[in-house]
Amino acid sequence: MAFDFATPIERRHPEGGYASQKWHRYDANVLPLWVADMDFRSPPAVIEALSARVAHGVYGYGEVPATLTETLCQWSAYHYDWHIEPEWQQWLPGVVPALHFAAMVLTEPGEGVLTIAPIYPPFLAVAERTGRLAQQAMLAESSAPGEPWQLDIEALEDAITPQTRLLLWCHPHNPTGRVWSEDELAQLAALVERHDLWVVSDELHCDLLLDQGARHRPLAAMFPELAKRTITLWAPSKTFNLAGLTSACAVIPDAALRKRFVAATKGFLPDGNVLGLVAAEAAYKEGEPWRQALLEVLRGHRATLEARVALWPGVSLSAPESTYLAWLDMREAGLGASPAQVLLERAGVALSDGEAFGCPGFVRLNFGTTASQLEAALARMDVLLKA
Repeated sequence: MAFDFATPIERRHPEGGYASQKWHRYDANVLPLWVADMDFRSPPAVIEALSARVAHGVYGYGEVPATLTETLCQWSAYHYDWHIEPEWQQWLPGVVPALHFAAMVLTEPGEGVLTIAPIYPPFLAVAERTGRLAQQAMLAESSAPGEPWQLDIEALEDAITPQTRLLLWCHPHNPTGRVWSEDELAQLAALVERHDLWVVSDELHCDLLLDQGARHRPLAAMFPELAKRTITLWAPSKTFNLAGLTSACAVIPDAALRKRFVAATKGFLPDGNVLGLVAAEAAYKEGEPWRQALLEVLRGHRATLEARVALWPGVSLSAPESTYLAWLDMREAGLGASPAQVLLERAGVALSDGEAFGCPGFVRLNFGTTASQLEAALARMDVLLKA
């Protein structure tokens, strides 16, 4: 079945009827390649399922259907070789709320929440927002331009104190696109056990591994001894472009931990989004052909971006191994302390500022858009960056 990833879709409705953060935050002359929101229509199976649910006309309080939990069990077994149970699943409106509730459940006020920068910005806010102690380590930068970032286990060890109770982990990694090696994950697992830490493993980008034949293995599946201390976060939002439907899942194998997590969310989070639950089930049940076609498109866009960066002196890119986000080092590009701001003001291209991820001088570029829109943005960047 053919899917259209080439035709640009108008997302700037003149009256704001399709208002989106990505396309409406900046002026109409700006091309947005920032927030993790693709410019592709979601899979036809999802659109059809949503259309049928909307046509029903009644949108009362939803309930997570057994067909959805069983579908996710099947997806996990087939794609990750992890046999989860329906009762392990706690569906909720988004992963960011899950990060905050996990901190409140797993730690006491004043205890340490450890993050590893660069990292998805909400990670860096969890401790402050929940009255916990913010602790941070850094990844090891690539030893040469274009080489991948590495987990610096010694830096992580040094950042741990007697107050540290929770590690917020990202697997695959946002923003660098790293798919962690078995050796890196084994070192991490040993450290977690050694220091008796809880782990929240954000695995939102796990279905978008770009290298042919690559297969995701959840942290709790690779190291079963960690399962009792791990909350795994999944969602169809990045893979199938469903972010606005706010439907995610916390997979919690340990019954006691699961009971604590569920109790903490009562009264603070709404029940499941009726359309989000429908979309999630349709995506996981029927979206695989679309996902495979998307991966081919993203591989091509990654290659386009790699070739372009090679023409930009002072800019380097460690090619992402997953998702549609690229992490560019622009510290030597001659654009000053805030390359993202200069590119916005002088090229009309909106990228995510690395400072928000804990790394000033870097930018994150979203290449999950049509080839023509990507080329238009890169051509604008050429004016400032090309030799």
